[in-house]
Formats: sequence, structure tokens, C-alpha cells
Amino acid sequence: MLMLTVASALLALVADRKPVIMRRLVFPLLGLGGLLAVWVGVSALFSDGSESFLFSAGLPWLHWHLRIDPLAGFFLSLVGIAVFAVSLYAPGYAREYEHGKHKQPLAVLGLFTGLFVTGMYLVVLADDAFSFMVAWEVMSLSSYFLVAYQHHHAANRRAAFIYLLMAHVGALSILLSFGVLAGFGDGFTFELMRQAPLDLTWSSIAFALGLLGFGMKAGLVPVHVWLPEAHPVAPSHISALMSGVMLKVAIYGFIRLTFDLIGNVHWGWGVAVLAIGSITSLYGVLYALLQTDMKRLLAYSSVENVGIIFIGLGLSLIFFGSGQPLLGVLGLVAALYHSLNHALFKSLLFLGAGAVIQRSHEKDIERMGGLLARMPWTGVFFLIGCISISALPPFNGFVSEWLTFQTALQVGSLQSGVLRAIIPISAVVLALTGALAAACFVRLYGIAFLGQTRTRKVRRTSEASTGMVWAQGLLASLCLLFGVLPTWTVKAMNHISHSLTGYDLPTATSHGWLWLTPVSADTASYSAPLVLLGVLLAFAAWGIVYFVLRPTGKVTTVKDQPWDCGFGPLSPRMQYTATAFSMPIQRIFTPVWRLKETVEREPELGDESGQSTEPTSIRYQLQVEDVMWKWLYQPIVKLLHIAVRRVGRIQTGHLRHYLMYSFVTLILLLWLIT
Repeated sequence: MLMLTVASALLALVADRKPVIMRRLVFPLLGLGGLLAVWVGVSALFSDGSESFLFSAGLPWLHWHLRIDPLAGFFLSLVGIAVFAVSLYAPGYAREYEHGKHKQPLAVLGLFTGLFVTGMYLVVLADDAFSFMVAWEVMSLSSYFLVAYQHHHAANRRAAFIYLLMAHVGALSILLSFGVLAGFGDGFTFELMRQAPLDLTWSSIAFALGLLGFGMKAGLVPVHVWLPEAHPVAPSHISALMSGVMLKVAIYGFIRLTFDLIGNVHWGWGVAVLAIGSITSLYGVLYALLQTDMKRLLAYSSVENVGIIFIGLGLSLIFFGSGQPLLGVLGLVAALYHSLNHALFKSLLFLGAGAVIQRSHEKDIERMGGLLARMPWTGVFFLIGCISISALPPFNGFVSEWLTFQTALQVGSLQSGVLRAIIPISAVVLALTGALAAACFVRLYGIAFLGQTRTRKVRRTSEASTGMVWAQGLLASLCLLFGVLPTWTVKAMNHISHSLTGYDLPTATSHGWLWLTPVSADTASYSAPLVLLGVLLAFAAWGIVYFVLRPTGKVTTVKDQPWDCGFGPLSPRMQYTATAFSMPIQRIFTPVWRLKETVEREPELGDESGQSTEPTSIRYQLQVEDVMWKWLYQPIVKLLHIAVRRVGRIQTGHLRHYLMYSFVTLILLLWLIT
């Protein structure tokens, strides 16, 4: 698996001279590596133990330790599925970089894509802090070059710099967290870290550092600001990998640190994670609702879904820390299930967005419309992604959010009155988030794919290439599959929870493949196959009624102009806009955003008295800025500027001062050594 992925990266170095190598060797090797990752991951997921490997590839006294267990196998298979879909999609998408005004170096794209995927594989397989951090840096640095791939745009360079800066701040936090565990465990291997005798104070420090580092990469608020900047500017198949699976690699790291390396969790950690996850989910969907850039909207939606995953993890930590391990397992399974679901439908949506942008050369949904008639397959698969991410049955997004709700509803088993008051609030936030997410994707799909086309570019749009369509079809099918067969999925995830905590959910699958009963059949149950059957019967009934009642004889149709209130025929300007659709929600949640609204009026020529009458046109513009830039990052930047100016005073330009600095530094070092 690793050799094929590295080989794809190395072969890409000659792709600039022979672009056909990208289509016939680089991406097929990447896809084959993805299939092997799925096979290895699924095999490890259903195994009872783990398998370790030792490579003498590091420092002479610090070898690389690799290990695969059910948790690593699960996330490895997630990465493999997305990589295989991208390998089908990328040959058609990368054609626009071969020639014309969009020409870019293919060697850079292929090399860093292979390294990016290799880094994600190695992060999941790493079994010591040294190999983990090296793999983490490979993943971060290679994805930085992919974000900056079209570097001739200033916005792309800025987004890449912000991403690189925050990635390294997060990596430093993770390194410090590992440092605490390694210090008490007297070694860098994860096996020694598990045996580290930590008290509550030091374990809380390690947990907080890990939450900051992994949360920064995952996109938790307020350290999420790189995500809506980086994902829209990267090539679309890279955006699918970053949002679909790179964020899940960060979630894997958090689960590995918290449930495996630290082990003895505290309920207070769960309260912090639950609060951050709730804020993140609501914050992300509110910002997604106001975006008109299709990929930026999807990026903020990723922030929302990461928040939902952390709500499940927070509930799990609370129940484990309160002595309710079976309910803790339910929260963990809900988080893992939503990680799987988000990897599928978010990769699907980014691939669909890439197909739309490549064919129409438009990112603004306000300038789209009518795409379903011009890109029918992409439109159908994008609709499946929208239904899935809106958590509507029988698709996969519903199951994981339903399991998260079921976890929150078990709050009555807790003794703490504080916890029994906090958890229902998070459940209400999750419900509100789900409703807003549905509105967000109704807005996205309705404005972009339905109605009339708004611009000439979109009117000339055609369907994407065969490979791009097949990749979307694969992910759409998996969204339906994992939504219809949740009991089999939960049964597989029981291996993860048992290997991490020693507990699983026997009651969830006790009624066979037809019914999912997470706590008990008396408490709650869900039958996805029966829901699918009901949907199919409803469509069949509609078809029967349509064909039975349809007139069979000759029908005379009279065509005439409809009553138009004097406005003439329908035009694209009469359609609802995305801004108008979200305006009621914008008015309700105004304090959440930094909004700049401008209305430009073009006056009509004045009458005989010189007075201007009604304007000939009105143009409304809305700019949305993330409030975290003002509340958190701009003050930090100002403090840094002040500090830099003061530190800069030591640069006097006199040699004697620099010699004095060197002498004082030498004296301090000698004093510290002795």
C-alpha cells in the first residue's frame, strides 16, 4: 500500500513532459493503493487483536514503530475509500491543468498528492511519537503545497500561509502532549505511554494540549479559520481529501490520545468537548448558510459536522467518566459512524462541486441555476449528498445523528444535576443545527441546480467526464448502503470500542439486521430497510397513479402566454436568490456575523424639474467576515506587531552590541550546563 502510493508520487515527476503518465500510471497506482488500504483496514477492523511492525528507518536509537488495530483499520479504510474515488475522478479533472490559461505543473500536483496520502496512511499506522510526528508533518507540508498549487492568485498564497502557520502551531501542541506522556512513560512508543502513571493534573494537561492540536487540524471553533480559507482554493479532488479524510485523521489522533494513550478519562473533559462541539456545529452551519461560494459553503459545513462528531465524543467522555461505560460506547460509536458518513458525503459533495466549477467556470451559486438539466448525473449524485448531509433517511447521515441524539437522551442515568442540565442544551443545539443544515442544502441545491440558468457560461455547461461521474456514483452508492445497513456497520464498530475500552453494544444488533436498537427495543429502534421499502413503495404508487390517470387519447394542447401581471415572460432575474433565501435566518442571528451590506442604486434621468425618479437598477451586495478574526486573531496580530517592534530595538547595527549578545548567551549556556 505504502510503496504504491510513494511510487505514484515519484512517477509524477516526469508528468510535465508526458501528461499521459498522470492518467495511466500515477492516479491508477494511487487508486490501487487506496483499494489495498480498504482491504487492510477492513481486515484489521474485524480482527480481535493488533499487528505491529518495526522499521529501522529513524534515528539509530529511535526506530519507526507501526501498528494496526481495529481503530487504525477503520480510519485507514476511510482514507482508502476516498483515495480510490479520487483516483477515478482526478484524471478527468486534471485535464484542465494540461493546457490553456489554467495550465499548471502536473508534477507538483502528482508528487504532493502521493506524499499527502502517504502521510495520512502513516499517521494512522504510527505507534510511537517520533513516527507519528514525522508522518503528521509530511501530511501537513504536502497539503500546504496543494493548497498553494495555483499560487499566482494572492488569495491562494494567503490561504496556504494561514494553513501552514496553524498546522505547525497545532503540531507543536500535539508534540507537547506526547512529551507529557513520554516523560512519565520514559519512552516515545505508544506502549510505554499507555503505562505512564499520570495523575489527574498531568493527564488533563496532556488532554488539553491534544484537544488544541488535533482540534486545530480538525477545524474546531475558534481554531477553524484556516479551513474555509484553504479548502475553496485547493483543487477540488484535494479539497475532497482534506475535508473528507484529513479532518478524520485529526479525529483519529484525538481518539487515540484520549481513549487509548491516556485511558482513564474524566467527565470534566467531556463537558469541555461537548461545549466546544456544540458551539462548533452551530457556528459552522450558520456561516455556511450565508456563503455563495460553493466550496466555501462546503468548507463551513465541514466545521459543522466536525462539531457533531465532537458532540458524540463529549457525550462518550461524560458517560465513561461517570461510570456508565455502555452509554459511553454508544457516544463513541455515534462519533465513529458520523466520521464515516462525513467522509463519504463530504467527499461526494466536493467532487460534485469540482465538476460543476470545471464545466461552468463559476464558483458563485448566485450565477448558476438549471444545472440539473445540463449535468443530470452530477445533479442526481449531488442531491444524494445533500440529502445525506441533511440527515434525512434512508441515507447515512440520519443514522449517526440519530445515534448521537439517543446518547444524549440517556441523560437520566446520570446522578449529577449539572450534567443533566448541560446535556439537553447540547441536544437542542444539535437539533437546531440539523434544521439549519437542511435549509442550507435546500438553498444550495435549489439555487444551483434548479430553475433557469443565470449566466451564459452555465448555459453552455455539459456533463463531466466518465471517471468523474463514476467517482461520484461510487460515493453516492456508499451513502445509501451505510444508511440502509446500520446494524452491520455498528456490529463492525463494536470491534473498535471493545479494543479501546473493553465494552461494546450487544443490544444494538440483538434484533438482527432489520432493527437497530442502540439501548433497548423498548427505548428506541430504527429500521432503515423498512424506511427504504416505504420510500420505494411511495415512488411505485406515484408511478402507478401517473400512468393510470394519464390520458391515453389524442389531446389538443393550446399554447398561450400565461397571465404575467404585465411583467412579460419569466426570466432568471425573477428567481429567488441565495441571499434572499437565507435573509430571514440572517436577520435572526445577526450578532453571529460581521456583515457589510451595500445597496447601489442607479438613478433614472430626472424629469423636467431636474428631480430624479425611480432608479433603473438596484444592486445589493453582502460581505460576510468570520467574527473570530476580529475577536481572537486580530488582537494576537497586534500584540505580535508590538512585540516585534520592541524586540527589533536590539538590532542597533553596531558590531560591539552583537558581540555582547553572543558573550551573554555563552555565559548563560555555560551556567545552565554546569
